Amino acid sequence: MARPTPATFDKKKTVAENRRARFDYFIDSTFEAGIALTGTEVKSLRFGEGSIAESYAEVRGGEVWLVNANVPEFSHGNRFNHEPKRPRKLLLHEREIAKLTGAVERKGMTLVPLSVYFNGRGRAKVELALAKGKNDADKRATTKDREWKRDQARIMREFN
Repeated sequence: MARPTPATFDKKKTVAENRRARFDYFIDSTFEAGIALTGTEVKSLRFGEGSIAESYAEVRGGEVWLVNANVPEFSHGNRFNHEPKRPRKLLLHEREIAKLTGAVERKGMTLVPLSVYFNGRGRAKVELALAKGKNDADKRATTKDREWKRDQARIMREFN
């Protein structure tokens, strides 16, 4: 029998975060996926380099790929260095891939990486979200709610 997955992911060291994703998308559900990396990519990530700001994930041929994520070349990598923006395979269970495929094809949702991190065992992981894009009115409403909550907290502090 499989181990139950924890409610939150075990993030020991966050390498890269896509902070804009929560503003641009409605996050439906999140998944933890492993990444197939080469040696120099792992070393580069361990030094805290890497960006997923403009990246996305797509399902191709029954596999999930992280596209446009930037992991810069390792400084001491010489001829064994990697290509910085190459597509990287994400490691998910077959059932998770089937669920993601169905949501992307039928419901018009998008796969957005939220963060890249190392877990407690030292493995590089991606927090992948199944998301639906927001339009401009939704973004304005989000901004309005955030500002109202900030004002609310300020008012409450004044009364205490």
